[in-house]
Amino acid sequence: MTTAMMMTGPGAPEVLTAAEIDIGEPGANAVRIRHSVIGVNFVDIYFRAGLYPLDAYPAVLGFEGAGKVEAVGPGVTTLKPGDRVAYHGQPMGAYAEARILPAERLVRLPDALPDRDVGGTMLRGLTAHMLLHKVRAVGPGDWILVHAAAGGLGQIVTRWAKRLGAHVIGTVGSEGKRALALEAGADAVLLHGADDWAERTRALADGQGVHLAIDGIGGGMLARTFAAVRPFGLVANLGQPAGPIPPVRVETLGNGRPVALMRPSVIAYANDPDLYRRGSADLIAALQDGLTSPIGAAYDLRDAARAHADLEGGRTTGRVILTV
Repeated sequence: MTTAMMMTGPGAPEVLTAAEIDIGEPGANAVRIRHSVIGVNFVDIYFRAGLYPLDAYPAVLGFEGAGKVEAVGPGVTTLKPGDRVAYHGQPMGAYAEARILPAERLVRLPDALPDRDVGGTMLRGLTAHMLLHKVRAVGPGDWILVHAAAGGLGQIVTRWAKRLGAHVIGTVGSEGKRALALEAGADAVLLHGADDWAERTRALADGQGVHLAIDGIGGGMLARTFAAVRPFGLVANLGQPAGPIPPVRVETLGNGRPVALMRPSVIAYANDPDLYRRGSADLIAALQDGLTSPIGAAYDLRDAARAHADLEGGRTTGRVILTV
């Protein structure tokens, strides 16, 4: 039997409760892995709360983890018991001591790369890869605005963008988080609660605004973000922890300046086999080459409800992980 954090319906963090389940043996082209690290992400909160509905209950949350192969099913030739692996993407079900996954979903880890460096990094790392390579091919001299720059996604996007030669302006919610964003490499860090952050962003970015703005906050932040983008720039919205996004009127985007809006999905990105393989390979190579994604908070698997409450309440910075 395997311990999993099960939910029987949507609700507050307390709906996550420990249960013993029998996952059985892997079938054809499948692998059973035992987790050491499981990533906790805002998308998990959206599913838990019911913002993103699930087809059936009971359900186990989680889209990423790292650990060791325990058993392989018929037809699996690329992996063997004892291999260290990591993954991101569907099917959901990472909040468990062990699980079964399609072999094609698993990425073998180099010996020199510890599980804790990758577990909880795959989703954010692939999101950063998507933003900086697919949403916009970021290069030297580009200006990037990163909201919530002290968070797990904000830090890895900032670090990777700097490796590509871009200039990064971060925003944070408090003075206490400014140092974390600067440590990640941001050239300037502004408080997004200030009235003039959009104007200051434009001034810093050659007086024109940024080429790419990344909004992972939602609520009223998206509408304000267009004012920080230069003509023919792009705003990418990734989530809404601050609340639902009000309707956006296309004819008023940018107040007359030509700008674009995109709603990229890392789950869709990871569901594309070519993009998943390329993004994962680039991420592993970057981590081996010194890209870092610091752990902000670690919880035991059975404390998943507390991890959700802290992440949802803005009490965490950096990566949030569950350990087994």
